[in-house]
Amino acid sequence: MTLDCPQKALPVKGRNSRKNKYIGKSVTRLEDKPLVLGQGVFAGDINLPRQVYARVCRSPVAFGKLLEVETAEAKCMDGVVGVWVAADIEHLPPIPFRETAVQGLSPYRQPVLAIEYVRYVGEPLAVIFAETQQIAEDAADVVYADIRELPYQGSAKDEPGIFAPGLDTEPVVLEQGYGDFDAAQLAADELIELNLRIGRHSGIPLETRGALASWDPGRQRLDMYGTTKRPHWNRDQLAKMLGLSQYQIALHEPHVGGGFGIRGEIYPEDVLVCLGAIQLGRPVKWIEDRREHMIAANHSREQDHLVRAAVKQDGTILGIDEILWHDQGAYVRTHGARVAGMTIGLLLGPYKVPAYRAKAYYRLTNKTPAATYRAPGRFEGTFVRERLVDAIAERLDLTSEQVRRANFIKVDEMPYARGLSALETDVVIDSGNYDDLLSKARKAFGWERAEVEVAERRARGEAVGLALGFFVEKSGLGPSELVRINVSTSGEIEVVTGAASLGQGMETAIAQITAETLGVDYQKIRVVHGDTDRILYGFGAHASRVTVMTGEAARRAAVALKQKAVNVAASLIQSEPSELEITDGVVHSIKQGIGSIKLCEIARHLEPNSPTRGDFEPGLFAEAWFHNKHMNYPYGAHIAVVRVDQQTYSVEVEKYAITYDVGRAVNPAMIEGQIIGGLAQGIGGALFEEFKYDEFGQPLSVTLADYLMVSAVEMPPCDVLILEDAPSPLNPLGIKGAGEAGVTAAGAAIASAVDDALQRPGLVQQLPITPQYLSDRILQYDTEKNNR
Repeated sequence: MTLDCPQKALPVKGRNSRKNKYIGKSVTRLEDKPLVLGQGVFAGDINLPRQVYARVCRSPVAFGKLLEVETAEAKCMDGVVGVWVAADIEHLPPIPFRETAVQGLSPYRQPVLAIEYVRYVGEPLAVIFAETQQIAEDAADVVYADIRELPYQGSAKDEPGIFAPGLDTEPVVLEQGYGDFDAAQLAADELIELNLRIGRHSGIPLETRGALASWDPGRQRLDMYGTTKRPHWNRDQLAKMLGLSQYQIALHEPHVGGGFGIRGEIYPEDVLVCLGAIQLGRPVKWIEDRREHMIAANHSREQDHLVRAAVKQDGTILGIDEILWHDQGAYVRTHGARVAGMTIGLLLGPYKVPAYRAKAYYRLTNKTPAATYRAPGRFEGTFVRERLVDAIAERLDLTSEQVRRANFIKVDEMPYARGLSALETDVVIDSGNYDDLLSKARKAFGWERAEVEVAERRARGEAVGLALGFFVEKSGLGPSELVRINVSTSGEIEVVTGAASLGQGMETAIAQITAETLGVDYQKIRVVHGDTDRILYGFGAHASRVTVMTGEAARRAAVALKQKAVNVAASLIQSEPSELEITDGVVHSIKQGIGSIKLCEIARHLEPNSPTRGDFEPGLFAEAWFHNKHMNYPYGAHIAVVRVDQQTYSVEVEKYAITYDVGRAVNPAMIEGQIIGGLAQGIGGALFEEFKYDEFGQPLSVTLADYLMVSAVEMPPCDVLILEDAPSPLNPLGIKGAGEAGVTAAGAAIASAVDDALQRPGLVQQLPITPQYLSDRILQYDTEKNNR
């Protein structure tokens, strides 16, 4: 299949590359100085005169008929300036989700405040506005909700129940596939079946959610300060909900204490803060506490899988049949059915599978609603697929490496059209050499030596295991990105983008690309982002898209700006444009004896009233779009060495390595940092983190004492090998995204390593691998083995 290719990818390191000044260099991050100096400004740090504080009253019941919300006592308290229930904001529509081809989801959107029913513990019932945070909290304590409890639905594998009259809890069943699995099954030597489960996780950023909104009645203008990964989309949807023009709202992004996919969506609290500012005529601030965050911010991951593979005796996969039960929680939030869709659309990873049949039961339960969390659908799908590879190897008396190599998509088959879709785009794998990366990963880790060491330790009685998980990511989601670059008369270079910064280092990466293209010092560049006032269009930060999409748009804008600067300079210093270059912000001739001129001086000559402007348009600026129809697909491998305590069944990850082909690395140190940070979350999902509920739907994981997370103690040493062997043909720099590589295969690699440590192939069928689960599972496994 032919992919739309804007131009041939530029050379990369190790392939006759030109000498790069910034791209490919691990330069110091630009965004870190204020944070290191304690000068960061987060949502909680922002205050405005006359502001009031919001506190949300939440349902204590998982599912029930909402008969009444009694607020009279709260309204009478000194310092309370407003109390709302659903009837007070009945003009507000439910919270929208993003455009999707999936039909039938609209009735399942979440209202801003509960109407008629409550569907999870933590659902907003009312909101208090008060002069201080303490008064707001005290007032919330005296709000009483009369709720008639209804039967709790806690599993997506249960038959659909009642959502509301005329609606059940299965909004949609997604199906994808190609080929004939039934025929593949008939032709197979073996049929291998697994039941697998992934628990319920979330991002749990260091900074909880927060927002501050202010309404200017004179200008009829609303400003909101707070995290948003899709600032322009959020602005437009809030405008529609509030009955305003999109030009009457501006969103401003402060510093962010972690995003991970769950931050920056439109939540009920964002709408309440904005409407409160308009109706009360005073700024409204809301900051959630940690317990609220645990029960109200998006959850993710929870899925059950029944997967079958039809295989030949040599390990060749003829077909895969996948059934998924996806637990969406109580409502369809802004991502719609995207996580379930990505899971089945991207499940096959690096393998060529002639026949594939997938069905995803997308079901609601009485839990916190779910959406994306770093590597959504790929953490889950990689665990399922790689567990299947291990099971095939065990059944056929092969190694997992042999099974992988027998089924990898080959280099000469790229680009490889899957016949599947994800995020409303066709899955067409753009480039990759999976076989070669597997060899490099094993060599860099010293696989053969490690195998010997692990075997020797097991012989001495230790439960130690070694395993590998292979993965394919997706990145560079389009469809478009706009960047504008301005050069001031004082020499400041400003890059304005509608992307957002969630801590991933986007300011530095975009500055590096711009600086190298334009011929300036990257430290002279200021990247402006997350502010809808500064640029008309923007697509935020999600799906590992910023370096790919914003980076290429910035490169194109820099090319246009450079050309304008050179043309103006040529007219000023009496030279030909073709003879001019820009170095360190100075336009100069490649010939001796010709003058030079700084970019800031050119900007002064381009002032509207400058007598030397000539026929050039005023201002030294340029803007450019980058459009892209397909995502690109970076890939890699995780290798884990684990030790299982045979008394407590706790799992320690002793050593780890990740090899990742990023196409082209803009800043290798930042990529390594992203990967190691992601690994912490991957280990958390593999071993520790899970939201648990009791039989009545009460959440049991509401503090960080109950929801266990990885600390520095649990993090292993991790070697990262970044490769640039397969640049993407979809953008001239050949870049692929890097934000999620550390998460994706962690569950798969650690599960396989635990199997190896305990010498029980196929033991682990569920994440997280808690001591209790492992103890119970070993007993079950041994009983089944003895009964065979």
